Amino acid sequence: MSHPNQTLHAAMLGTGMIFDETYRPFFEQAGYSRFLAGDCVVDVRLAAVGTRSGTRAAAYAAVAPPRTSGFQSLSGPDCVGRLLTTPVDAVCIATPDDRHFPAALAALTAGKHVLVEKPSVLTLGEREQLLAAARRAGMLVKVVYHKLADPDHKKLRTHVSDGTLRHVNTGYCSLLEPRSVSRDQFAEWIVGRNPATYVAVHYFKLIDFTFGPDWRLSRISASGQRGIVGAADGPTFDSVLTHVVYAYPDGREAAFDVHTGWVAPDNFPGYVDQEVQFRFDNAVWNAHQRKRGVEVTVEGRTPHDLKETPNHHYNGTFLEPWGERSQRGYGIEVVRRFFEEVAHVEFGGPAATRPERLTAMTALRYNDLSADRNVVAVVQAVEAILAEQVAGHPGSVVFVNHPRGELVLYRPGDPEPVVLHAGAGSANPVSLR
Repeated sequence: MSHPNQTLHAAMLGTGMIFDETYRPFFEQAGYSRFLAGDCVVDVRLAAVGTRSGTRAAAYAAVAPPRTSGFQSLSGPDCVGRLLTTPVDAVCIATPDDRHFPAALAALTAGKHVLVEKPSVLTLGEREQLLAAARRAGMLVKVVYHKLADPDHKKLRTHVSDGTLRHVNTGYCSLLEPRSVSRDQFAEWIVGRNPATYVAVHYFKLIDFTFGPDWRLSRISASGQRGIVGAADGPTFDSVLTHVVYAYPDGREAAFDVHTGWVAPDNFPGYVDQEVQFRFDNAVWNAHQRKRGVEVTVEGRTPHDLKETPNHHYNGTFLEPWGERSQRGYGIEVVRRFFEEVAHVEFGGPAATRPERLTAMTALRYNDLSADRNVVAVVQAVEAILAEQVAGHPGSVVFVNHPRGELVLYRPGDPEPVVLHAGAGSANPVSLR
């Protein structure tokens, strides 16, 4: 049976570590692993790249395989606007997190589908603007949460859904990155930033998606440490411990501590050390990335050139048994899934039923911005709490669905709150879901 061919032209904003590990292998392999949408065979091509300096894009173009080497490279402070004048269907945003919002808003306004790396945005107000722009344009706006596709996390959710693990009570998550991450990969933009809102969002989403929706986000607190990446009294944080509490309808609560940092020793054997523990009424779930897989030592190559405890689930290069070289993993699969969803909207049936297909794809809680409200609320709360700490007011707590607003901060000893997001108003507070 023959199928008509269609092509989705993609644009990429940012060509750093995330591009190299996930987007690059997807674009390079997309032509060899096309997918069906309705009666169409869909190909995805990298058509344009936008970066601040153009240096990394030029370096990639010099070594890129034929199917991706022909992309248009745009650089400079106005690269986003110029990129959006090119004929592309979807824009992938992997820039520093405080640049996500203006790029995503511009892309949606220009009528492009959007995939943005976590955190999608830093405030609930920005999220609402993006959703409104997506509705006006009839486009998808999706967020990358690749950890939801980790085999261990998928099995966790399966057990919860099947009732094997019942009623989560508390949890602990930790992700520690080496100092080279903050010193090298993120050196351009790390000033004034913190690892919680950049890294911990994976766990905020894992918790919210896996154990919800029969609860509501209640309150957030956080404490940050400084003095290694930046000054001890400055705005740049080395590590952050975030405490997030959800409330069940029956009055019980579930509390989660999420510890993230980017100052571990560069020669730490796990490179990125990740673990979770969740305690239920009837069970305990423990998962540790370093303890589930391979350990390897190669003279002169580990732990820097090769990792001593590599995570081949996330991303790995392989020589397949049939002789093919491949690169795969759940980091890449999540990018592919986005383009499958875009293809379904655009080519999955008659034009008259496109609105129904769009509605179906926006209903996906795992990646759609419409289902990301709790995560963005925690991100905004953490940013505000850490800003208070820098200003000399540690120990603030942010309440959700408070009578004064949807997101309300209280400083210790100060009865007057700071309303971070008024939302629907105090007369009828709504759930942040």
